Amino acid sequence: MTKPRLRFFENAPGQRHIVESDRYLYRQDAPSHNLVVIGTGTMGQEHMRVAALLGRAKVLGIYDPQPASMDAAEALYATICQAPLRRYPDLASACNDPDADVLMICTPNVTHLEVLKTALASGKPIFLEKPMATTLADAAALMDAVRTHSAFVQIGLQYRYKAQYREAFHEVKVRGSLGPVHTISMSEYRPPFLDKVAQWNKFNKNTGGTLVEKCCHYFDLINLMADSRAIRVYASGGRAVNFLDFEKDGVPADIDDHAFVSIDYANGIRASFTLNMFCPDFSEELIVVGERGRLITHERFDFHALQPTQTSVNVELGESGASRRTALSYPALIEQSGHHGATYFEHIALMDQLDGRSVDCATVQQGLWSMIVACAAQESIRSGQAVAIDGFLAAQQLTHLLAPEGGQS
Repeated sequence: MTKPRLRFFENAPGQRHIVESDRYLYRQDAPSHNLVVIGTGTMGQEHMRVAALLGRAKVLGIYDPQPASMDAAEALYATICQAPLRRYPDLASACNDPDADVLMICTPNVTHLEVLKTALASGKPIFLEKPMATTLADAAALMDAVRTHSAFVQIGLQYRYKAQYREAFHEVKVRGSLGPVHTISMSEYRPPFLDKVAQWNKFNKNTGGTLVEKCCHYFDLINLMADSRAIRVYASGGRAVNFLDFEKDGVPADIDDHAFVSIDYANGIRASFTLNMFCPDFSEELIVVGERGRLITHERFDFHALQPTQTSVNVELGESGASRRTALSYPALIEQSGHHGATYFEHIALMDQLDGRSVDCATVQQGLWSMIVACAAQESIRSGQAVAIDGFLAAQQLTHLLAPEGGQS
Protein backbone atom coordinates (compact mmCIF):
# COMPACT_ATOMS: atom_id res chain seq x y z
CA MET A 1 0.00 0.00 0.00
CA THR A 2 1.32 3.44 -0.93
CA LYS A 3 0.83 6.09 1.73
CA PRO A 4 -0.31 9.54 0.61
CA ARG A 5 2.12 12.42 0.98
CA LEU A 6 0.63 15.21 3.08
CA ARG A 7 3.42 17.74 2.58
CA PHE A 8 1.22 20.72 3.49
CA PHE A 9 0.63 19.23 6.93
CA GLU A 10 3.97 17.53 7.59
CA ASN A 11 5.82 20.81 6.96
CA ALA A 12 3.32 23.09 8.70
CA PRO A 13 4.50 25.05 11.76
CA GLY A 14 1.49 23.80 13.70
CA GLN A 15 2.61 20.18 13.25
CA ARG A 16 6.13 20.52 14.62
CA HIS A 17 5.06 18.94 17.92
CA ILE A 18 4.67 15.59 16.11
CA VAL A 19 7.85 13.74 17.10
CA GLU A 20 9.47 11.10 14.92
CA SER A 21 7.98 8.20 16.87
CA ASP A 22 4.47 9.53 16.15
CA ARG A 23 5.02 10.03 12.44
CA TYR A 24 3.14 7.71 10.09
CA LEU A 25 1.67 9.77 7.25
CA TYR A 26 4.44 12.29 7.81
CA ARG A 27 7.26 9.76 7.95
CA GLN A 28 9.67 9.76 5.02
CA ASP A 29 11.83 6.80 4.12
CA ALA A 30 15.56 7.47 4.16
CA PRO A 31 17.06 8.15 0.72
CA SER A 32 18.13 4.91 -0.91
CA HIS A 33 20.53 6.36 -3.50
CA ASN A 34 23.42 8.83 -3.58
CA LEU A 35 23.47 11.38 -6.39
CA VAL A 36 26.44 13.43 -7.61
CA VAL A 37 25.61 16.59 -9.58
CA ILE A 38 28.19 17.66 -12.17
CA GLY A 39 27.50 21.23 -13.27
CA THR A 40 25.75 23.36 -10.66
CA GLY A 41 24.23 26.11 -12.77
CA THR A 42 20.51 26.66 -13.27
CA MET A 43 19.62 23.06 -14.16
CA GLY A 44 22.04 21.48 -11.72
CA GLN A 45 20.48 23.47 -8.88
CA GLU A 46 16.99 22.52 -10.06
CA HIS A 47 17.91 18.84 -9.94
CA MET A 48 19.32 19.26 -6.43
CA ARG A 49 16.09 20.94 -5.30
CA VAL A 50 13.91 18.24 -6.88
CA ALA A 51 16.01 15.42 -5.44
CA ALA A 52 15.51 16.86 -1.95
CA LEU A 53 11.77 17.23 -2.53
CA LEU A 54 11.32 13.69 -3.82
CA GLY A 55 13.51 12.26 -1.07
CA ARG A 56 14.51 9.02 -2.80
CA ALA A 57 18.10 10.16 -3.39
CA LYS A 58 20.53 12.13 -1.29
CA VAL A 59 22.67 14.71 -3.09
CA LEU A 60 26.04 13.36 -2.04
CA GLY A 61 28.26 15.91 -3.72
CA ILE A 62 28.75 18.51 -6.41
CA TYR A 63 31.38 19.52 -8.95
CA ASP A 64 31.66 22.55 -11.20
CA PRO A 65 34.80 24.19 -12.60
CA GLN A 66 33.29 27.53 -11.54
CA PRO A 67 33.66 27.93 -7.75
CA ALA A 68 30.95 30.62 -7.71
CA SER A 69 28.47 28.12 -9.13
CA MET A 70 29.30 25.59 -6.43
CA ASP A 71 29.03 28.29 -3.75
CA ALA A 72 25.57 29.29 -4.98
CA ALA A 73 24.38 25.69 -5.25
CA GLU A 74 25.65 24.85 -1.79
CA ALA A 75 23.97 27.92 -0.27
CA LEU A 76 20.66 27.10 -1.98
CA TYR A 77 20.78 23.47 -0.91
CA ALA A 78 21.44 24.45 2.71
CA THR A 79 18.05 26.20 2.80
CA ILE A 80 16.21 22.96 2.02
CA CYS A 81 18.46 20.22 3.39
CA GLN A 82 20.82 20.11 6.35
CA ALA A 83 22.99 17.28 4.98
CA PRO A 84 26.51 18.45 4.06
CA LEU A 85 27.69 18.27 0.46
CA ARG A 86 30.99 16.92 -0.78
CA ARG A 87 32.77 19.40 -3.04
CA TYR A 88 35.01 17.55 -5.47
CA PRO A 89 38.24 19.17 -6.70
CA ASP A 90 37.96 17.77 -10.23
CA LEU A 91 35.71 15.83 -12.59
CA ALA A 92 37.41 12.48 -12.10
CA SER A 93 36.97 12.71 -8.32
CA ALA A 94 33.27 13.47 -8.74
CA CYS A 95 32.71 10.58 -11.13
CA ASN A 96 34.66 8.01 -9.14
CA ASP A 97 33.39 8.59 -5.60
CA PRO A 98 32.73 5.00 -4.46
CA ASP A 99 29.68 6.18 -2.48
CA ALA A 100 27.95 7.63 -5.57
CA ASP A 101 25.15 5.58 -7.15
CA VAL A 102 24.32 7.84 -10.10
CA LEU A 103 26.00 10.75 -11.88
CA MET A 104 23.95 13.70 -13.11
CA ILE A 105 25.62 15.74 -15.89
CA CYS A 106 24.26 19.29 -16.16
CA THR A 107 27.19 21.06 -17.79
CA PRO A 108 27.01 23.29 -20.92
CA ASN A 109 26.03 21.41 -24.10
CA VAL A 110 29.42 21.64 -25.79
CA THR A 111 31.08 19.83 -22.86
CA HIS A 112 28.74 16.84 -22.74
CA LEU A 113 30.80 14.38 -24.78
CA GLU A 114 34.05 14.93 -22.91
CA VAL A 115 32.37 14.93 -19.50
CA LEU A 116 30.44 11.77 -20.42
CA LYS A 117 33.62 9.94 -21.38
CA THR A 118 35.00 10.45 -17.88
CA ALA A 119 31.65 9.52 -16.34
CA LEU A 120 31.35 6.34 -18.41
CA ALA A 121 34.74 5.16 -17.16
CA SER A 122 33.22 4.98 -13.67
CA GLY A 123 30.74 2.29 -14.76
CA LYS A 124 27.96 4.10 -12.91
CA PRO A 125 24.42 4.92 -14.13
CA ILE A 126 24.29 8.36 -15.73
CA PHE A 127 21.71 11.08 -16.24
CA LEU A 128 22.74 13.41 -19.10
CA GLU A 129 20.94 16.69 -19.62
CA LYS A 130 19.57 17.58 -23.02
CA PRO A 131 20.71 18.02 -25.72
CA MET A 132 23.05 15.06 -25.57
CA ALA A 133 25.56 16.91 -27.80
CA THR A 134 25.89 19.98 -30.04
CA THR A 135 26.71 18.18 -33.30
CA LEU A 136 25.61 14.89 -34.83
CA ALA A 137 29.24 13.80 -35.03
CA ASP A 138 29.52 14.18 -31.26
CA ALA A 139 26.14 12.50 -30.79
CA ALA A 140 27.35 9.54 -32.87
CA ALA A 141 30.55 9.34 -30.81
CA LEU A 142 28.46 9.45 -27.67
CA MET A 143 26.27 6.63 -28.98
CA ASP A 144 29.35 4.52 -29.67
CA ALA A 145 30.71 5.18 -26.19
CA VAL A 146 27.43 4.30 -24.49
CA ARG A 147 26.98 0.96 -26.31
CA THR A 148 29.59 -0.75 -24.14
CA HIS A 149 28.49 0.91 -20.89
CA SER A 150 27.24 -1.66 -18.40
CA ALA A 151 24.77 0.71 -16.71
CA PHE A 152 21.97 2.88 -18.15
CA VAL A 153 22.17 6.41 -19.53
CA GLN A 154 19.02 8.54 -19.27
CA ILE A 155 18.64 11.74 -21.31
CA GLY A 156 17.08 14.81 -19.69
CA LEU A 157 14.15 15.36 -22.06
CA GLN A 158 11.73 16.07 -19.26
CA TYR A 159 8.95 17.84 -21.17
CA ARG A 160 7.38 14.42 -21.79
CA TYR A 161 6.51 14.50 -18.06
CA LYS A 162 4.57 17.77 -18.20
CA ALA A 163 0.97 17.19 -17.13
CA GLN A 164 -0.61 18.17 -20.43
CA TYR A 165 1.64 15.96 -22.53
CA ARG A 166 1.18 12.93 -20.31
CA GLU A 167 -2.58 13.38 -20.71
CA ALA A 168 -2.24 13.95 -24.45
CA PHE A 169 -0.29 10.73 -24.97
CA HIS A 170 -2.84 8.82 -22.90
CA GLU A 171 -5.72 10.17 -25.01
CA VAL A 172 -4.02 9.48 -28.32
CA LYS A 173 -2.03 6.31 -27.65
CA VAL A 174 -4.02 4.50 -24.96
CA ARG A 175 -7.62 5.59 -25.37
CA GLY A 176 -7.30 6.13 -29.11
CA SER A 177 -9.69 9.08 -28.83
CA LEU A 178 -8.67 10.68 -32.12
CA GLY A 179 -8.37 7.57 -34.23
CA PRO A 180 -5.41 7.44 -36.65
CA VAL A 181 -3.33 10.64 -36.36
CA HIS A 182 -2.37 12.60 -39.47
CA THR A 183 -1.05 15.99 -38.33
CA ILE A 184 0.82 17.32 -35.30
CA SER A 185 1.55 20.95 -34.55
CA MET A 186 3.51 22.46 -31.65
CA SER A 187 4.49 25.99 -30.70
CA GLU A 188 6.43 27.82 -28.03
CA TYR A 189 6.36 31.55 -27.41
CA ARG A 190 8.73 32.79 -24.71
CA PRO A 191 11.26 35.44 -23.63
CA PRO A 192 14.92 35.29 -24.73
CA PHE A 193 17.58 32.93 -23.46
CA LEU A 194 18.59 33.82 -19.90
CA ASP A 195 22.11 34.73 -18.83
CA LYS A 196 24.52 31.84 -18.29
CA VAL A 197 28.10 31.53 -17.08
CA ALA A 198 30.34 33.06 -19.78
CA GLN A 199 27.14 33.56 -21.80
CA TRP A 200 27.71 30.21 -23.49
CA ASN A 201 24.08 29.97 -24.65
CA LYS A 202 24.36 32.95 -27.00
CA PHE A 203 26.56 31.11 -29.50
CA ASN A 204 25.80 28.29 -31.93
CA LYS A 205 29.19 26.62 -31.39
CA ASN A 206 28.37 26.07 -27.71
CA THR A 207 24.71 25.11 -28.09
CA GLY A 208 24.31 23.45 -31.46
CA GLY A 209 21.90 26.27 -32.36
CA THR A 210 18.58 27.31 -30.87
CA LEU A 211 16.65 24.41 -32.40
CA VAL A 212 19.09 21.95 -30.81
CA GLU A 213 19.51 23.67 -27.44
CA LYS A 214 15.93 24.72 -26.78
CA CYS A 215 13.72 22.76 -29.13
CA CYS A 216 15.04 19.19 -28.85
CA HIS A 217 12.31 18.87 -26.17
CA TYR A 218 9.61 19.56 -28.72
CA PHE A 219 11.10 17.39 -31.43
CA ASP A 220 11.24 14.56 -28.89
CA LEU A 221 7.52 15.04 -28.17
CA ILE A 222 6.63 15.21 -31.86
CA ASN A 223 8.72 12.11 -32.63
CA LEU A 224 6.96 10.20 -29.85
CA MET A 225 3.51 11.30 -30.98
CA ALA A 226 4.26 10.46 -34.64
CA ASP A 227 5.78 7.11 -33.61
CA SER A 228 7.80 7.08 -36.79
CA ARG A 229 11.11 8.21 -38.26
CA ALA A 230 11.46 11.72 -39.69
CA ILE A 231 12.44 11.59 -43.36
CA ARG A 232 12.34 15.26 -44.45
CA VAL A 233 12.68 18.60 -42.65
CA TYR A 234 12.22 22.16 -43.88
CA ALA A 235 12.81 25.19 -41.68
CA SER A 236 12.87 28.95 -41.94
CA GLY A 237 14.19 31.11 -39.15
CA GLY A 238 16.81 33.55 -38.00
CA ARG A 239 17.58 36.52 -35.80
CA ALA A 240 15.12 39.39 -35.52
CA VAL A 241 15.31 40.94 -32.03
CA ASN A 242 17.43 39.19 -29.41
CA PHE A 243 21.13 39.84 -28.82
CA LEU A 244 21.68 41.67 -32.10
CA ASP A 245 24.14 44.00 -30.36
CA PHE A 246 25.57 41.46 -27.90
CA GLU A 247 29.13 40.18 -28.02
CA LYS A 248 31.42 38.31 -25.67
CA ASP A 249 35.19 38.78 -25.83
CA GLY A 250 34.76 40.53 -29.16
CA VAL A 251 32.68 37.72 -30.72
CA PRO A 252 29.12 38.67 -31.70
CA ALA A 253 26.22 36.43 -30.70
CA ASP A 254 24.75 34.33 -33.51
CA ILE A 255 21.87 32.48 -31.81
CA ASP A 256 18.49 32.42 -33.65
CA ASP A 257 15.39 33.77 -31.93
CA HIS A 258 12.55 32.45 -34.12
CA ALA A 259 11.83 29.58 -36.49
CA PHE A 260 9.14 27.65 -38.36
CA VAL A 261 9.81 23.94 -38.92
CA SER A 262 7.94 21.37 -41.04
CA ILE A 263 8.61 17.63 -40.66
CA ASP A 264 7.51 14.68 -42.82
CA TYR A 265 7.47 11.22 -41.24
CA ALA A 266 7.87 7.82 -42.86
CA ASN A 267 4.33 6.80 -41.86
CA GLY A 268 2.79 9.79 -43.63
CA ILE A 269 2.23 12.00 -40.58
CA ARG A 270 3.13 15.64 -41.10
CA ALA A 271 4.17 17.94 -38.27
CA SER A 272 5.09 21.55 -37.68
CA PHE A 273 6.81 23.52 -34.94
CA THR A 274 6.83 27.28 -34.32
CA LEU A 275 9.27 29.08 -32.04
CA ASN A 276 9.34 32.72 -31.01
CA MET A 277 11.78 33.88 -28.32
CA PHE A 278 10.99 37.59 -28.06
CA CYS A 279 7.65 37.37 -26.28
CA PRO A 280 6.82 38.86 -22.85
CA ASP A 281 5.57 35.60 -21.31
CA PHE A 282 5.60 31.83 -21.85
CA SER A 283 3.04 29.77 -23.74
CA GLU A 284 3.09 26.32 -25.34
CA GLU A 285 0.55 24.58 -27.50
CA LEU A 286 0.19 21.11 -29.00
CA ILE A 287 -2.48 20.28 -31.58
CA VAL A 288 -2.96 16.68 -32.73
CA VAL A 289 -5.59 15.90 -35.37
CA GLY A 290 -6.83 12.43 -36.22
CA GLU A 291 -9.67 10.95 -38.19
CA ARG A 292 -12.12 11.21 -35.29
CA GLY A 293 -11.21 14.50 -33.68
CA ARG A 294 -8.71 17.05 -32.45
CA LEU A 295 -6.71 17.39 -29.23
CA ILE A 296 -5.28 20.71 -28.02
CA THR A 297 -3.02 21.25 -25.04
CA HIS A 298 -2.24 24.72 -23.80
CA GLU A 299 0.15 26.06 -21.19
CA ARG A 300 0.57 29.69 -20.17
CA PHE A 301 2.93 31.09 -17.56
CA ASP A 302 2.43 34.81 -16.94
CA PHE A 303 5.36 35.60 -14.67
CA HIS A 304 4.90 39.35 -15.01
CA ALA A 305 1.48 39.07 -13.37
CA LEU A 306 2.86 36.52 -10.86
CA GLN A 307 0.16 34.07 -11.89
CA PRO A 308 0.72 30.33 -11.63
CA THR A 309 0.92 28.23 -14.76
CA GLN A 310 -2.43 27.55 -16.42
CA THR A 311 -2.55 24.21 -18.24
CA SER A 312 -5.38 22.48 -20.08
CA VAL A 313 -6.26 19.70 -22.51
CA ASN A 314 -9.17 19.98 -24.94
CA VAL A 315 -10.53 16.89 -26.67
CA GLU A 316 -12.87 17.82 -29.52
CA LEU A 317 -14.64 14.84 -31.07
CA GLY A 318 -17.68 16.41 -32.73
CA GLU A 319 -20.22 13.72 -33.56
CA SER A 320 -17.66 10.99 -32.81
CA GLY A 321 -18.02 11.30 -29.05
CA ALA A 322 -18.00 13.55 -26.00
CA SER A 323 -15.85 16.68 -26.22
CA ARG A 324 -14.36 18.15 -23.07
CA ARG A 325 -11.94 20.68 -21.64
CA THR A 326 -9.83 19.68 -18.65
CA ALA A 327 -7.72 21.97 -16.48
CA LEU A 328 -4.59 20.22 -15.22
CA SER A 329 -2.15 20.72 -12.39
CA TYR A 330 0.33 18.91 -10.25
CA PRO A 331 0.47 19.67 -6.50
CA ALA A 332 1.81 23.20 -6.00
CA LEU A 333 5.07 22.13 -4.34
CA ILE A 334 5.83 19.82 -7.25
CA GLU A 335 4.91 22.39 -9.92
CA GLN A 336 7.11 24.98 -8.26
CA SER A 337 10.11 22.67 -8.01
CA GLY A 338 11.08 23.02 -11.66
CA HIS A 339 9.65 23.00 -15.19
CA HIS A 340 6.10 22.90 -13.84
CA GLY A 341 6.62 19.54 -12.18
CA ALA A 342 8.18 17.73 -15.13
CA THR A 343 11.59 17.43 -13.49
CA TYR A 344 10.04 15.81 -10.40
CA PHE A 345 8.50 12.99 -12.45
CA GLU A 346 11.70 12.69 -14.46
CA HIS A 347 13.46 12.01 -11.16
CA ILE A 348 10.90 9.34 -10.31
CA ALA A 349 11.82 7.57 -13.57
CA LEU A 350 15.50 7.89 -12.72
CA MET A 351 15.02 6.44 -9.24
CA ASP A 352 12.85 3.63 -10.61
CA GLN A 353 15.60 2.73 -13.06
CA LEU A 354 18.09 2.61 -10.21
CA ASP A 355 15.69 0.26 -8.42
CA GLY A 356 15.68 -2.02 -11.47
CA ARG A 357 12.16 -1.22 -12.65
CA SER A 358 11.06 -0.85 -16.26
CA VAL A 359 10.32 2.82 -16.91
CA ASP A 360 9.29 5.20 -19.66
CA CYS A 361 12.15 7.67 -19.92
CA ALA A 362 14.20 9.30 -22.64
CA THR A 363 16.68 6.82 -24.07
CA VAL A 364 19.92 7.70 -25.83
CA GLN A 365 18.30 6.70 -29.14
CA GLN A 366 15.39 9.05 -28.56
CA GLY A 367 17.79 11.81 -27.57
CA LEU A 368 19.67 11.18 -30.80
CA TRP A 369 16.53 11.47 -32.95
CA SER A 370 15.48 14.69 -31.27
CA MET A 371 18.91 15.98 -32.32
CA ILE A 372 18.70 14.62 -35.86
CA VAL A 373 15.49 16.56 -36.48
CA ALA A 374 16.87 19.68 -34.79
CA CYS A 375 20.18 19.57 -36.68
CA ALA A 376 18.39 19.01 -39.99
CA ALA A 377 16.20 22.04 -39.21
CA GLN A 378 19.28 24.16 -38.44
CA GLU A 379 20.81 23.04 -41.74
CA SER A 380 17.60 23.89 -43.58
CA ILE A 381 17.67 27.43 -42.15
CA ARG A 382 21.29 27.77 -43.27
CA SER A 383 20.77 26.40 -46.78
CA GLY A 384 17.22 27.59 -47.46
CA GLN A 385 16.42 24.11 -48.75
CA ALA A 386 14.43 21.14 -47.49
CA VAL A 387 16.69 18.50 -45.92
CA ALA A 388 16.22 14.79 -46.65
CA ILE A 389 17.36 12.94 -43.53
CA ASP A 390 19.00 10.06 -45.38
CA GLY A 391 21.10 12.39 -47.53
CA PHE A 392 21.86 14.67 -44.60
CA LEU A 393 23.31 11.81 -42.58
CA ALA A 394 25.12 10.34 -45.58
CA ALA A 395 26.87 13.66 -46.23
CA GLN A 396 28.27 13.46 -42.69
CA GLN A 397 29.14 9.76 -43.01
CA LEU A 398 26.60 8.96 -40.32
CA THR A 399 24.29 6.56 -42.17
CA HIS A 400 24.90 3.96 -39.46
CA LEU A 401 22.58 6.06 -37.30
CA LEU A 402 19.73 4.86 -39.54
CA ALA A 403 20.29 1.24 -38.47
CA PRO A 404 17.58 -0.21 -36.16
CA GLU A 405 19.72 0.15 -33.04
CA GLY A 406 20.20 3.83 -33.84
CA GLY A 407 16.61 4.45 -34.90
CA GLN A 408 13.71 6.11 -33.16
CA SER A 409 12.46 3.84 -30.37
